[in-house]
Amino acid sequence: MKKSSFVAMILGTIGGVFFALGMCMALLPEWGLATQGTVCGVIGLIILLIALIVWRKMTGKAPIKLNGKTVAAVAVWVVGALLGVGMCLSMVFNRMVIGIIVGLVGIVVLLMLIPLLKGIHD
Repeated sequence: MKKSSFVAMILGTIGGVFFALGMCMALLPEWGLATQGTVCGVIGLIILLIALIVWRKMTGKAPIKLNGKTVAAVAVWVVGALLGVGMCLSMVFNRMVIGIIVGLVGIVVLLMLIPLLKGIHD
Protein backbone atom coordinates (compact mmCIF):
# COMPACT_ATOMS: atom_id res chain seq x y z
CA MET A 1 0.00 0.00 0.00
CA LYS A 2 1.28 3.42 -0.90
CA LYS A 3 1.97 5.89 1.88
CA SER A 4 -0.51 8.36 0.35
CA SER A 5 -3.29 5.74 0.33
CA PHE A 6 -2.55 4.79 3.93
CA VAL A 7 -2.63 8.41 5.13
CA ALA A 8 -5.85 9.04 3.19
CA MET A 9 -7.40 5.90 4.70
CA ILE A 10 -6.50 6.89 8.26
CA LEU A 11 -7.61 10.53 7.92
CA GLY A 12 -10.76 9.49 6.04
CA THR A 13 -11.69 7.01 8.75
CA ILE A 14 -11.13 9.53 11.55
CA GLY A 15 -13.06 12.24 9.71
CA GLY A 16 -15.88 9.85 8.81
CA VAL A 17 -16.24 8.65 12.40
CA PHE A 18 -16.32 12.22 13.74
CA PHE A 19 -18.87 13.23 11.11
CA ALA A 20 -21.12 10.19 11.65
CA LEU A 21 -20.99 10.46 15.43
CA GLY A 22 -21.71 14.18 15.22
CA MET A 23 -24.73 13.58 13.01
CA CYS A 24 -26.06 10.95 15.42
CA MET A 25 -25.54 13.33 18.33
CA ALA A 26 -27.24 16.19 16.52
CA LEU A 27 -30.16 14.30 15.03
CA LEU A 28 -31.21 12.01 17.88
CA PRO A 29 -33.29 14.12 20.26
CA GLU A 30 -33.05 11.41 22.93
CA TRP A 31 -29.36 12.16 23.32
CA GLY A 32 -29.90 15.90 23.86
CA LEU A 33 -26.53 16.78 22.29
CA ALA A 34 -27.50 18.87 19.26
CA THR A 35 -24.88 21.60 19.76
CA GLN A 36 -22.06 19.19 20.58
CA GLY A 37 -23.09 16.99 17.65
CA THR A 38 -22.96 19.90 15.24
CA VAL A 39 -19.47 20.81 16.46
CA CYS A 40 -18.34 17.18 16.16
CA GLY A 41 -19.79 16.92 12.64
CA VAL A 42 -18.03 20.11 11.52
CA ILE A 43 -14.74 18.80 12.95
CA GLY A 44 -15.29 15.62 10.92
CA LEU A 45 -15.88 17.62 7.74
CA ILE A 46 -12.71 19.66 8.36
CA ILE A 47 -10.68 16.48 8.87
CA LEU A 48 -12.12 15.04 5.64
CA LEU A 49 -11.20 18.24 3.77
CA ILE A 50 -7.67 18.06 5.21
CA ALA A 51 -7.49 14.41 4.12
CA LEU A 52 -8.38 15.39 0.55
CA ILE A 53 -5.78 18.17 0.47
CA VAL A 54 -3.05 15.98 2.00
CA TRP A 55 -3.81 13.07 -0.35
CA ARG A 56 -3.72 15.29 -3.45
CA LYS A 57 -0.42 16.83 -2.32
CA MET A 58 1.15 13.42 -1.57
CA THR A 59 0.14 12.03 -4.97
CA GLY A 60 1.43 15.11 -6.80
CA LYS A 61 -1.96 16.18 -8.14
CA ALA A 62 -2.79 19.81 -8.72
CA PRO A 63 -5.08 21.56 -6.23
CA ILE A 64 -8.77 21.50 -7.07
CA LYS A 65 -9.70 24.53 -9.17
CA LEU A 66 -12.84 26.35 -8.14
CA ASN A 67 -14.74 26.95 -11.40
CA GLY A 68 -18.36 26.75 -12.52
CA LYS A 69 -18.20 23.03 -13.25
CA THR A 70 -16.83 22.23 -9.78
CA VAL A 71 -19.43 24.40 -8.06
CA ALA A 72 -22.23 22.79 -10.12
CA ALA A 73 -20.96 19.30 -9.30
CA VAL A 74 -20.84 20.06 -5.57
CA ALA A 75 -24.35 21.57 -5.73
CA VAL A 76 -25.74 18.49 -7.50
CA TRP A 77 -23.98 16.23 -4.98
CA VAL A 78 -25.40 18.16 -2.01
CA VAL A 79 -28.96 18.07 -3.43
CA GLY A 80 -28.68 14.34 -4.16
CA ALA A 81 -27.30 13.60 -0.72
CA LEU A 82 -29.99 15.68 0.97
CA LEU A 83 -32.62 13.67 -0.87
CA GLY A 84 -31.31 10.73 1.13
CA VAL A 85 -33.90 11.95 3.61
CA GLY A 86 -36.17 9.47 1.81
CA MET A 87 -34.63 6.69 3.86
CA CYS A 88 -35.40 8.66 7.00
CA LEU A 89 -38.99 9.13 5.85
CA SER A 90 -39.33 5.39 5.31
CA MET A 91 -37.59 4.15 8.44
CA VAL A 92 -38.26 6.80 11.08
CA PHE A 93 -41.51 8.48 10.09
CA ASN A 94 -43.21 5.41 8.56
CA ARG A 95 -43.90 7.18 5.25
CA MET A 96 -42.87 4.30 3.01
CA VAL A 97 -44.19 5.38 -0.42
CA ILE A 98 -43.03 9.01 -0.26
CA GLY A 99 -39.74 7.87 1.27
CA ILE A 100 -39.05 5.49 -1.61
CA ILE A 101 -39.94 8.15 -4.18
CA VAL A 102 -37.71 10.79 -2.55
CA GLY A 103 -34.87 8.27 -2.20
CA LEU A 104 -35.10 7.27 -5.88
CA VAL A 105 -35.08 10.92 -6.95
CA GLY A 106 -31.91 11.36 -4.85
CA ILE A 107 -30.29 8.37 -6.58
CA VAL A 108 -31.14 9.80 -10.01
CA VAL A 109 -29.72 13.19 -9.03
CA LEU A 110 -26.48 11.55 -7.88
CA LEU A 111 -26.31 9.53 -11.10
CA MET A 112 -26.42 12.84 -13.00
CA LEU A 113 -22.94 13.54 -11.62
CA ILE A 114 -21.39 10.96 -13.97
CA PRO A 115 -22.29 12.71 -17.25
CA LEU A 116 -21.77 16.10 -15.61
CA LEU A 117 -18.19 15.31 -14.60
CA LYS A 118 -17.08 12.77 -17.20
CA GLY A 119 -19.32 13.68 -20.13
CA ILE A 120 -20.89 11.23 -22.55
CA HIS A 121 -18.51 9.70 -25.09
CA ASP A 122 -18.83 7.15 -27.88
